Formats: sequence, structure tokens, C-alpha cells
Amino acid sequence: MKSNFIKKLLLVFVFSSLYINMTAQSSHVLWYNQPADFFEESLVLGNGKLGATVFGGVNLDKIYLNDITLWSGEPVNANMNPEAYKNIPAIREALKNENYKLADELNKKIEGKNSESYAPLGTMEITNSNKGKVTNYYRELDISNAISRVTYEIDGVKFTREYFVSAPDQIMIIKLTSSQKGALNFDINSSSLLKSNVSVKDNVLSMNGVAPIYENPDYPVVPSFLLEKERGTRFSTLMKIKNTDGTIVSSGTSLGLKNATEALIYVSIATSFNGFDKNPASDGLNDKAIALENLNKAFAKAFDKLKQTHIDDYQKFYNRVSLNLGKTAAPNLPTNERLLRYADGKEDKNLEILYFQYGRYLLISSSRTMGVPANLQGIWNPYLNPPWSSNYTMNINLEENYWLAENTNLSEMHLPLLSFIKNLSVTGKITAKTFYGVNEGWASAHNSDIWAMTNPVGNFGKEDPSWACWPLSGAWLSTHIWEHYVFTQDKNYLKNEGYPIMKGASQFFLGWMITDKNGNLITSPSTSPENKYIAPDGFIGATMYGGTADLAMIRECFDKTIKASKVLDIDTEFRSQLEAALSKFYPYQIGKKGNLQEWYFDWNDEDPKHRHQSQLFGLFPGDHITPEKTPDLAEASKKTLEIKGDETTGWSKGWRINLWARLWDGNRAYKMFRELLRYVDPDGKKTEKPRRGGGTYPNLFDAHPPFQIDGNFGGAAAVAEMLVQSNENEIRLLPALPDVWESGTVKGICARGGFGISMEWNNKILKKVTVFSKIGGKTTLICGDKKQNITLKKGQKMEINW
Repeated sequence: MKSNFIKKLLLVFVFSSLYINMTAQSSHVLWYNQPADFFEESLVLGNGKLGATVFGGVNLDKIYLNDITLWSGEPVNANMNPEAYKNIPAIREALKNENYKLADELNKKIEGKNSESYAPLGTMEITNSNKGKVTNYYRELDISNAISRVTYEIDGVKFTREYFVSAPDQIMIIKLTSSQKGALNFDINSSSLLKSNVSVKDNVLSMNGVAPIYENPDYPVVPSFLLEKERGTRFSTLMKIKNTDGTIVSSGTSLGLKNATEALIYVSIATSFNGFDKNPASDGLNDKAIALENLNKAFAKAFDKLKQTHIDDYQKFYNRVSLNLGKTAAPNLPTNERLLRYADGKEDKNLEILYFQYGRYLLISSSRTMGVPANLQGIWNPYLNPPWSSNYTMNINLEENYWLAENTNLSEMHLPLLSFIKNLSVTGKITAKTFYGVNEGWASAHNSDIWAMTNPVGNFGKEDPSWACWPLSGAWLSTHIWEHYVFTQDKNYLKNEGYPIMKGASQFFLGWMITDKNGNLITSPSTSPENKYIAPDGFIGATMYGGTADLAMIRECFDKTIKASKVLDIDTEFRSQLEAALSKFYPYQIGKKGNLQEWYFDWNDEDPKHRHQSQLFGLFPGDHITPEKTPDLAEASKKTLEIKGDETTGWSKGWRINLWARLWDGNRAYKMFRELLRYVDPDGKKTEKPRRGGGTYPNLFDAHPPFQIDGNFGGAAAVAEMLVQSNENEIRLLPALPDVWESGTVKGICARGGFGISMEWNNKILKKVTVFSKIGGKTTLICGDKKQNITLKKGQKMEINW
């Protein structure tokens, strides 16, 4: 009797555990009970170079393939408009005479070519010949190990697919299994929107092609393969099957497997891209040889070893940070249904954690190629003409992609951007001279591409200056160099790589700025990214002088360059020039509405709720406006945000959440964070009551709309910003904690000064904090009214009961 009782207890325990597992909501798995029909429902994988977009269909499994180095074009001719700078005096004269209409027209003469486009490599299709009713379909992406899985049953036979993209082995692996011997039957096909050809030889399916050589929205798709030996980036895709049983079959353009039980598909991709300044045709890499070498090396390894190597490599980054926001009563639902439920105002703390960690997952998956940072869509683009060319938009979007790199403990993922900035500083020296007439330093503008294009865009005078004419991205980008240093304390990097680039950016702005009639330093001409003013005579224009955003970014650029020179103890004379210039800047102005003025004068915006809030740069991502040190400017920043309202695009919402966090308003930041996770229908989906606008698609991609990845990165960065804020001297704990996150723990968040933070709080009160120092140093911990000074040695950890 006693043994039966124990057995019953064990059964109760087992079933209870199963029930808990079924109902516990995951903070690291996206899952669905149907295949993806749209791009915005698919699940994405990547190793920082090869990107895969998996739809998980039953009879037809479609996988979009990308390589982050496959772009249209070739090295840019930076000297494309050698006498553009000669128009600057006339623009300044028009502005001096308050003739803004003329200034707008003349500003178009300071334009060059538009950027190149990020290209779609191809589509892989796995066609299954198993017919019958499908049951128990399940599709997931486990971001804790960067593996996607699909399972389903047909007539009692269970089919499983497992997908991952390995960084160490530079390969994509798909494992297919069936529960019944010999039930696996499939064919593989490959195609591309680019010029390409497909062939099968020695049981290897290969697709070779070339990207278009120039930016052209109307690029004609030529179905036949046209080999232009001297132009364009080449690409090679190789696919090979490893089988344990069954028979491999092939035709001229497809590869298949019949009557098998288990199989592996290897996908290897390479391009001829060999750097921003090398012709990919004449000086390119041997893409065919690289693809074949990676394929053969991976093919020789056991699946379990490939998988474990991939997981170990990925988790060394992902596992650095963990977050728990307390108890959740949310039911376990497919991710799309979770989003819908959350959009109705329901609680789902684990969805919030999932979104945060998904942002980190996307950065690890899209930013591991030096000189080629994550673009507007990360690395996942199926379109021949992607939105905004899926380029590097540098008046916010590229930078927002990297706000989470340092504070969420992914410093290595910052390196592709930092090395790209170095490339910009090369072409940017020519841009500074030819477009702006400044002979020292380097400049970069609104858009760029893999070729490190730095000229102002606008198709040589055909586009609106409000977005085309903006030479400030060098100031913004240079602050990323300082951020990398101040988080890592890597003085060798700052000395050998970073500081010369920061100095070059500052040199340009010293040469670019002029004085207004009162002797204040300003920029002229100036625009405020993508926004327009209404002049007193009713003229709606973009070209002005002394725009607040310009001065905020240059302030930050000069300030960080000064700090870098002090750290390195060099360039005292140049440092003095920057300090003298800063003392003469046209000061911030607070307008009649109590807002921080965007324009030199207190003029109205054409769109008062405009998505850009560039004038608030000094609050975030800059740090020279704070509630403590500059309360009047912080209050004016708050008023600006209130005037703009909370309804905006995805990436803009991501920015505004960070701004509210910097104002230490956790509840307002959280309100907008919830709105960022508002469910948005896929772009092509037709429903009776479509859900559109800024928010989040079913696969957790950011809806600008359309998809732009910067909102994901900005939103994830904001979660960290709500929990920890820091500068070179202090670390502020729980500065913008919303009421709903009353209890929780976080581990592995990074702070400036080279510190790592783990902490525990309950009832909104900090209970315990552990501080780790990478190289040793001093800081002051602040939480509420309490402060504590600490000094740690290299590698030392201190635990404090607060």
C-alpha cells in the first residue's frame, strides 16, 4: 500500500511538472502553431555574416538567405563633386540676409550620389513530398542557444527540422528527421533575384551570381546569368546533403533525398567583397574557393560537434546578462497571441524580458563582420529594392542599432561599427574638402553604405535638403568611440584607433563652424534631421543656421575628444582649442512653450509631433543634459517630449523611451515601452481591421513600419537604461524603475568605468548590489538619496547589502 501511495505521489509530481512547463511562459523562446506566411512572421538566424530567414512551411519550407557583405556598387568615388564647396559662401550669405527660400535652393548644390543598396542573396526552398493531414505543428526560435525548430505530424509520422547558423564554422546547418524509417523525402532548390546561375555537380548544388554595380531602384532583373568580369560583387552559395540512409538524387538545378530517416543540409555562402576600398571584381576575394573550403571543413565534422561549438560560441555572449522581473500570471501562448494579449493591456513580464533579450540576440546575430555593421534590417533582407536601400542611415538609425552594445555586455558586437567609422574617416577627408571646403579632419553625412560613402546624398541636387544636406554624422559616430573606451577602459584601442578618428571629426567642425552676429559659434548652413520650420513669413523650409541638434552633437563630440586627450595625456594645444570653442557656442534656448528650441529662433515646426527629436541629443544618447546638473534644460526636454506626444514610429519610440529614462520617469518610459510592443500585422496581410503603425510584428521585429531593426535595438537598450545609468564617475542604480517592475534581479549589465553590475530589488527598494571591476577603479554608487564610494582592484568583486 505504501509503495502504491508513493507511486501516486510521483505521478502527481510528474503531471504537475508537465503542467507547469506547459503553462510557464518563456522569456527566451518565440513559438507559433503555424508556419510563417509573411516575412514579418518568419524566424531569423545569423552568425554576423550569413543571415537566414526561416518560414517553416510543411510542404514547402522557404528560407531567405543573405550575406552582410553583398551590396550593389563598388568603391565610391569620394571626389564626385569636387567644386561643391564653392557654393557654401552663397548659402551663408543668403542665410545672413534671412533669405531662407534661396538658401534651401542653393543647399541642393551641396549634394552628391545616393547610397548603394543591401542586396538579397537568394531563396532556398525545401520541397517535401509527404502528403496528408498535418497535426501538432510547432515552430520555435530559442534565443538562448540560437536554434530554430519545426515539428509536425503527418499520418502518425513525426517530422522534425532543426536550423542554426554557426559563426565558428561559417555554415548553416539544417537537420531533418522522421520518426518512421524511410519517410523523409525532399528536394532542394535555390534561386536569386540577382543575376545568377544554378547547377548541380558531384551532389553539390551551387548558385553563383553578381550584385548590380550601381544604385538604381529600377534595376532590371535579368534571369539569365551575365558575367561581367570587371564589375560587381560576386557571390557563391553551396548546398550539400549528408544522409545516413536513403538515396541522394539530383537534376540539373535541384538536389534531393528519397526514402531517408535522417539528413543534414549544409549551406555555405561567400562573396568577393574585400573591403570598402577594393574593387570586388578585380581585387575581390575568391568567393567560390571560400564557400567550398567552409563547406568541406564543416561536412567533415559530426553534427553534434558542429551544434555544440555553435552553442558554446553564441552563449559566451548571450549568457552574460540575465533579467528577472518577478512573478507573472500570463498564460503560455504563441508569441503572436502573446503580443495581441499584451496590446490589450495585460501583464506579461516574461514577454518584456523576451523582447529585451531578443534585441541582444539580433545584435549577436547581425554584427560580427569587421567594417560591416548591422544595417537598417540587420542582415535580413528579401527585397531587391529594400526600404531606404536597407543602408546605413546615420542621422539616428545606425547609431541606435548600437545603443545596447556596451551596456548589455556585447562590446565585441560594437567593433563592426567602430571599424566602419574608421573607413568613413578615410573617404570623409575628401568629403570635408570637396563638399564643405574644410581642409582638416573628416566629415560624413546622412547616408552611407558598405563602401563607406560620406558625401551628402540627394542625387546631385534633386532631393530635399531636410534629409539630404546634413554633415553631422561624424560628430555623432565619434561618440561611439568614447563609449567603447569608457565601458571597456581599453586605452590601447583609444590611443591607436579611436582618438585619431575623434580628433579628425573635431577638426572638421572647428573648420566648419562660423560666428553669428553676436560672436557665438554656430553652424551654417544647418538642418535638423528630416524636420522643417515655419519662418515668420510663412515659408516652410529646412536650411537654417545654428540648429540645436548640430550644436548638441558637436558639443558632445568636442567634450569626448577633450576627455580622450586627457586620458592619453596628449594634444594639450588642440584640447585648448576645443575648450575655447565650447565656451563660445550659441547656448541652448528655451522657447515660449517651455520647450527646448529646435531652431536658432523660436519658430514652429511644420510637424510639431515629428518623429525626430534630434535637439534632445544632449539628454540621450549624449549626457550633458541631466535632471541633476541642468534641471532647466531637462525640464525643457520633458516639455518637448510632451508636445511631441507618444505616438510615433518604432525606432522613434525606442529613442523616446531612452529619453524618458534619462529624465528618471520610469512610468512614462514603461508606458512607451508597452506601446513599442504593440502588435502590428504583417505588411502584406489583409484583414478586416488591420493593425498598423509603429510597434512590433508577430516575429518581434520592429515595425517602423515597414521593418527596421533599430527599434528592436533601441527598445532593448532602454530596458538597461531604466535599470542602470552611469558616467565616468558614478553609477546610478534603478534610476527609472517603473512601478510594475517592483521586484526583480538583473545580472551582467555594464556601467561606464569598466564595471559590471548585478542587483536585486524588492518593493522598488534595492536590496543587494554586486559590482565587478574589469581593470580596477573608483566609482560612486547612487540609488535614491543614498550614495556609496567604492574602489576595486582589477578583477575584484564587491557585494553590498543596500
